[in-house]
Amino acid sequence: MPSKKATLKKQLVAYSFIAPNFIGFAVFTMVPIIFAFALAFLHWDGSNPITWAGLGNFIDLFDDDQFKAALKNTIVYTTGTVPLTLVASLFLAVILNQGFKARNFFRTVSFFPYVASLVAVAAVWNMIFNPSKGPVNMLLYTLGFESVPGWAADKDWAMITIVFFSVWKYMGYYMIIYLAGLQGINPELYEAASLDGTNAWQRFRYVTIPQLSGVSFFVMVMLTIQCFKVYDIVYMVTQGGPGTATLVLVYDIYNKAFISWNLGSASAVAMVLFILVLAVTLVQFNGEKRMH
Repeated sequence: MPSKKATLKKQLVAYSFIAPNFIGFAVFTMVPIIFAFALAFLHWDGSNPITWAGLGNFIDLFDDDQFKAALKNTIVYTTGTVPLTLVASLFLAVILNQGFKARNFFRTVSFFPYVASLVAVAAVWNMIFNPSKGPVNMLLYTLGFESVPGWAADKDWAMITIVFFSVWKYMGYYMIIYLAGLQGINPELYEAASLDGTNAWQRFRYVTIPQLSGVSFFVMVMLTIQCFKVYDIVYMVTQGGPGTATLVLVYDIYNKAFISWNLGSASAVAMVLFILVLAVTLVQFNGEKRMH
């Protein structure tokens, strides 16, 4: 039996390996999260003394038009992006799972938007969908359309533009996840379905989709969280405009914290976002349990 001293020494050696990561997590993640929770109940502009606000920061949000617009836009953006990305990524995965020439090339091309620099792809996207000189609208004019969308410059089309851009940006990554799920399906299931006289659509509906239910649930949860946290895409494409047409919660947090220097209000919005994401995730998990 090893002595207590030897056991303690082994434990200290083990803890020394995880200590750097834990210290980094504590200093740069855990402490700021705890401080943000506390700050939601305080008034502070970053320079003057901190004062107690109680629930004042949360009550003020009910009269904050910027926050209400950001909350609405975040829900609209998530509602539009999640199902479209699910369908697009699954469709791509099914197509690229077939055995045809240049399959690997098209897989790479489909994945490229996800790994490409957001600054570069956003600049190209804005050029392509430029309301006056972009090739998309030029093509629409050529086809005889008298009225064309203003895309990111039009308040009625800006959110649709953000959703389309996000689907194009994300679908390559989730396509890879679906590809892994498709390749894990037992081929004997398809053979048995074929022997029963099913066509391609019936095999997709009654074999592929049920077998991918776990993958689809994972993709849906990850996409939902990702959409609620969106900031970079909005900043690069529309910067929250025109007006508040594409203002989302994280962008509102940024404005309140670093433009208005109302750190207490920014933390209150962050807490609302946290509760919203937590609630939606719990609903998704409960729904998944009931389905099984």
